[in-house]
Amino acid sequence: MATVAASPIAAEETIEKLRSAVAGLGQISENEKSGFINLVSRYLSGEAEQIEWSKIQTPTDEVVVPYETLAPPPEDLEATKKLLNKLVVLKLNGGLGTTMGCTGPKSVIEVRNGFTFLDLIVIQIESLNKKYGCNVPLLLMNSFNTHDDTLKIVEKYSNSDIDIHTFNQSQYPRLVVEDFSPFPCKGQAGKDGWYPPGHGDVFPSLMNSGKLDILLSQGKEYVFVANSDNLGAIVDIKILNHLINNQNEYCMEVTPKTLADVKGGTLISYEGRVQLLEIAQVPDAHVNEFKSIEKFKIFNTNNLWVNLKAIKRLVDADALKMEIIPNPKEVEGVKVLQLETAAGAAIRFFDNAIGINVPRSRFLPVKATSDLLLVQSDLYTLVDGFVIRNKARVNPSNPSIELGPEFKKVGNFLGRFKSIPSIVELDTLKVSGDVWFGAGVVLKGKVSITAKSGVKLEIPDGAVLENKEINGPEDI
Repeated sequence: MATVAASPIAAEETIEKLRSAVAGLGQISENEKSGFINLVSRYLSGEAEQIEWSKIQTPTDEVVVPYETLAPPPEDLEATKKLLNKLVVLKLNGGLGTTMGCTGPKSVIEVRNGFTFLDLIVIQIESLNKKYGCNVPLLLMNSFNTHDDTLKIVEKYSNSDIDIHTFNQSQYPRLVVEDFSPFPCKGQAGKDGWYPPGHGDVFPSLMNSGKLDILLSQGKEYVFVANSDNLGAIVDIKILNHLINNQNEYCMEVTPKTLADVKGGTLISYEGRVQLLEIAQVPDAHVNEFKSIEKFKIFNTNNLWVNLKAIKRLVDADALKMEIIPNPKEVEGVKVLQLETAAGAAIRFFDNAIGINVPRSRFLPVKATSDLLLVQSDLYTLVDGFVIRNKARVNPSNPSIELGPEFKKVGNFLGRFKSIPSIVELDTLKVSGDVWFGAGVVLKGKVSITAKSGVKLEIPDGAVLENKEINGPEDI
């Protein structure tokens, strides 16, 4: 973590100034104000513990448990119902779909058959509740960016067989880099003056919202936290069963790295505890080693299972001091700083924490339209809200897809396909320029399609392209 070298006296003065400036911000609660001041104090004190590279150890199978070694869940329906009644599902829903050209919450992008991420999540939990007669509630952690839109959307599920709770994560003022003052105090009164401080904020926000106490009073024991755009993050009874039987307070799902995931955080054993190592913490001399898939074979999927009582204990004690991630931005010509934390980094504060090395199918995030192409294609089918991979696909990994800027926004992407091509036998696809796809196109092997500048290139209906490089209509 990058820290600022401020002398203790200068840091104290900055904090005092900041404290009095923040006191006058009526938009946020006292909890948010003190959480923010704490975060900035920690940042200014430069308290980052440097990782000593030589002390890093590869975790054993006791620490990162192979999924296939987990005991099967109970066969008895009643026993399974009992397990599930201890569970809450929490989806991190604070992100906007801006990278994909959408204005609202990312979770309302249509994924398949007219269903959005949120629709699929609700259908999955409903079918679970129906199958086992249990009551697994759904919590959505919004940010001030997604709160109002999400409330409107959630209304349509009011008759469904599922308790849906929403709560907001903290809202912190952006810091003006020049003098470390809160941006809203500089006249930036709108949304641009504020930021949500990363998903590490899930733990204090659960507590501050009052939701944590409600869940504990209902006998809930574990929360399964996942990104709302990860279609593979579904409730797994085997994992829940393991955690309850072994009294693990925290579990991070990890999965084998491919070359596409080299920047993802990994789990290490360090001074007798399991902890998350992020690329930002790695000394420059070791970055290539960190990215190697030989030494660090797994990465964090951000599917996390956490004991609710343990969250309460640690938040009460103010013990969750996760690494701070400084995120510099520029807003209307002003350089600002956002200090954020990540939920995965909390693993080292929980007792008996483990990783579970899960199949890749539990990690299916949709970060860009190239991912949307995968999940909308014949590579997957939809069963009870679950996205299931097509057995006809022989290769265990998904095709690698690169789409040009013309496909970046969801609207443009959908407009360029009469129907999504068949890609069950595709290895790689690269598309650049003004390319349009007809209906029933089949792509196999390695396909590259490049439209020359100023030329519209149409792939005709029913075309089968196998191991082809296409630069014009004559190549089809």
